[in-house]
Amino acid sequence: MLDTLHSIVSAVNKAPGLQEALSLLVVGVKDAIACDVCSIYLLDENARANVLMATIGLDPDAVGKVRLPMGRGLVGLVTERAEPVNVADAGAHPRYFRVTDTGETRFRGFLGVPIIQNRRVLGVLVVRQLQTRKFQDEEVSFLFTLAAQLAGAITYARASGELNAMTGGEEPLHRFFSGQAGYAGVAIGTAVVAYPASDLESVPDRQAEDPDGECERVRRAVREVGKDLRTLQARVGEQLPSEDRALFDALLLMLESESLLQQTEEAIRSGLWAPAALRNTISSHAQIFDAMEDTYLRERASDVRDLGRRLLTHLEHDQPQEMSFPDDTILVGEDISAMQIAEVPPGQLVGIVSAAGSGSSHAAILARAMGIPAVMGVSEMPVGRIQGRHLVVDAYRGRVYVDPTPAVCAEYRRLLEEERALGFEVEALRGLPSETTDGHQVPLYLNTGLVNEMRSEEQAEAEGVGLYRTEVPFMVRDRFPGEETQIQNYRRVLENFAPRPVTLRTLDVGGDKDLPYFPVSEQNPFLGWRGVRISLQHPEIFLTQIRAMLRADIGLGNLQIMLPMITSVGEVDELRILIERAHDELLEEGYPVSMPSLGVMIEVPSAVYQIEELSRRVDFVSIGSNDLTQYLLAVDRNNPRVADLYDELHPAVLRALNMAVEGARRFNRPVSLCGEMAGNPLATILLVGMGVDVLSMSVGSLLRVKWVVRSISRSRARHLLSVALRMEEASQVRQLMKKSLEEMGLGGLIRPGK
Repeated sequence: MLDTLHSIVSAVNKAPGLQEALSLLVVGVKDAIACDVCSIYLLDENARANVLMATIGLDPDAVGKVRLPMGRGLVGLVTERAEPVNVADAGAHPRYFRVTDTGETRFRGFLGVPIIQNRRVLGVLVVRQLQTRKFQDEEVSFLFTLAAQLAGAITYARASGELNAMTGGEEPLHRFFSGQAGYAGVAIGTAVVAYPASDLESVPDRQAEDPDGECERVRRAVREVGKDLRTLQARVGEQLPSEDRALFDALLLMLESESLLQQTEEAIRSGLWAPAALRNTISSHAQIFDAMEDTYLRERASDVRDLGRRLLTHLEHDQPQEMSFPDDTILVGEDISAMQIAEVPPGQLVGIVSAAGSGSSHAAILARAMGIPAVMGVSEMPVGRIQGRHLVVDAYRGRVYVDPTPAVCAEYRRLLEEERALGFEVEALRGLPSETTDGHQVPLYLNTGLVNEMRSEEQAEAEGVGLYRTEVPFMVRDRFPGEETQIQNYRRVLENFAPRPVTLRTLDVGGDKDLPYFPVSEQNPFLGWRGVRISLQHPEIFLTQIRAMLRADIGLGNLQIMLPMITSVGEVDELRILIERAHDELLEEGYPVSMPSLGVMIEVPSAVYQIEELSRRVDFVSIGSNDLTQYLLAVDRNNPRVADLYDELHPAVLRALNMAVEGARRFNRPVSLCGEMAGNPLATILLVGMGVDVLSMSVGSLLRVKWVVRSISRSRARHLLSVALRMEEASQVRQLMKKSLEEMGLGGLIRPGK
């Protein structure tokens, strides 16, 4: 039956429209399970009726005409319960409803399964038998699987208006697909679908007839992709933030590393042809990043796979075809990569829509840094059918309109003009101090990594670096970088921001962050051997990094060191001893190093409850809101099934943050917050009210957050915090903060328009 299922699904997916898909499906199901009737009813919510949309075995003239009230009959029962109804003799069931228009009164066996998408019943798939028949469990499962496949096509038809035309239902005022806001804004333009030109996963194993020739093919592909990457890097210029411009350096380093070439050539020498050898190499490299807990680093897996696809394209074609981009390009894809964004000529990218990912995915981070409206996780949108379509992207509400009505277009054009006017007001804040109306300073810092050269406006606006991820350079090499190599990396970012403070986070690898040359395999890597736990068991790695940091800071004095994922005071005590040892050794060697400020990241609940003990041991505290929220709520925000449960405004999260700030304040320790929450205007007021000293965020959020800070007094922020802390639901907190921003005249930061 599995082959039959695949055959039906394939035919349905290739159908040009929903009606054709439904007609193909009922024929396929009737033949597959040898029933007398197969029908599909779709729910018309406006009319509150199930409409017969396709059938084989009933009167074909009834299609589109028979409308069963939602609360009536066995079809209505399936809709009501959102679960299967399997009855051997339908006429004997108390909910049986006689429908004479279709001729189904003659049939006795009945099985109906709901068609569901995101907990919403869209319709019912029904099979009938002339004689009494209780359908078997495997037949129920078969229909369930097909119903799930059909749900996506129905959702698209509903959003595009096709479904209303079929059912004769009332045309909705607005039709859109829903996702998560990646970076707030409005975009109107033309969809360009970004897709992988070559599919590495579909490459078959094949014997290498000429291993030497296959190896040369790989080397040639590496040279050509290297040229492409340098061209893209030059093209993006000032368009991408510095850390993502430097991403090209990292990819080039990986591309030309001995590990990639050597691993691929070894696979070829063992008998595989070049594409399969490349597939295995890229897969092993990408899996290292896939297993990481750190969202920023996990997203690097898509860049590695994109690199592999480009290599495969050059293996398959000497001259890969270039895409064309209109002036109002809205880039659409299953999973958008940095290189795909870079391929769009500067000034022509107006929006980003991704079927996968979340507000924390790399495409969303890039969008925020570039100021490009983005909607992520639009899972119901059939990407393959969007090319060239007119789109409106409302990235405040997470909506994507496909071929919108003239009324919708006119309204969003008006809102876009208002947003542009708002943008001029935001830009006018550049260079002004980040302080409340009653004069309280709230410095705004940057989260970054892979820094080469920061743009001048980025440097001028940020008052420091609140989080620099030191592990990225470790990921793109075939061995641990030595002390001199690390000094160069750290010196660059310290010099760029001197005399402003730069907080370097110590190496956070292991368990969930494997290095190719230091693998750690565990059943539960998120709670395993990682971060400072590895640093303590491998002090030689930690000491080399600390020595490099201290030496890089000579003559500058703006270094701050931060310890990640601290769970106990004993860890801090031991690590401080190692840091002091490195400091003393360098002094003995003649290096004029100074002891920097030392801080800890509050990312796990145990650290919140030991905040006072930790504060006594360090100079500052930094709250990692992303991980702390995930651990408190037990939610992986990158898992689409539970991502909607992740909410940094959850009362439990706010109370934990407030506890951490109050605990640190008792020892006069400054508190920073780095994470997406720091760049969220809805959270800014609450964080100011708590007394968070520094907010660290991506560059795209700096001016918007500054506007909020400059528009409220600290006393007003404290009052709103006290109200929020008494609330029971995140939705209540969110509504309170939205209302507050509207009253301040800053509603345009969280919704379309001014």
